[in-house]
Amino acid sequence: MNTVARTSIFVTLGLALVLCTSGCAGTADSTAPAITSPPSLAEAKRQVSEYVDSGRYDAEVAAVAGQARAFLESRAQRGGKLAIVVDIDETALSNLPSIRANDYGFIVGGPCDLPRGPCGLFTWIGMARAEPIKPVLALVRLARERGVAVFFLTGRPERLRAATETNLRATGYEWTAVLLKPDDLTTKSAVEFKAPERKKLQDQGYTVIVNIGDQMSDLDGGFAERTYKLPNPFYFIP
Repeated sequence: MNTVARTSIFVTLGLALVLCTSGCAGTADSTAPAITSPPSLAEAKRQVSEYVDSGRYDAEVAAVAGQARAFLESRAQRGGKLAIVVDIDETALSNLPSIRANDYGFIVGGPCDLPRGPCGLFTWIGMARAEPIKPVLALVRLARERGVAVFFLTGRPERLRAATETNLRATGYEWTAVLLKPDDLTTKSAVEFKAPERKKLQDQGYTVIVNIGDQMSDLDGGFAERTYKLPNPFYFIP
């Protein structure tokens, strides 16, 4: 759930507007392909809200987490020094109240006025009020019951550790370690931070059997037996 610019956990919901201009005067080419414009920003936001409000978002999250649970249950029986890696934002914790307060926009600073908005990202995280994504909480609890180490791996900066751990603890999570991005580290993609962190776990003797996140950049780069991509219609992190 992957803080300013490329380190940001939130990215503005952006859509490109396709501009269509006419050609030179003359006979129109009836074989020219039709140009399909993307939906307007207002329509795209309406579709996202409908996707969430209909229950489809929650159902698809539960389905993916259920697949991860089934594999973990089976794989843990084979033993070993096993671990799972779990992203935080829109994976372990839901930031939906702040996202909706900002009308799906990205606001870094300032106060957080819920439910009206605006809601500044740093203030929201400091409030430690994000709710758990329950199917992922169930996955983490199962891992601990089966003796599998739990590592939270997030693009949140190290300076937000206290608020992050407070929020995780308040929502029922327990863990082996919480791995945050160094405050002075700048990367073009979350992959450049997260894949090496999983490699470090491997070097410590762990086998990462499950890596779960809401962005492909949470999962790309290897060092995990299985990867599980949760839906995220709200933002994109490269």
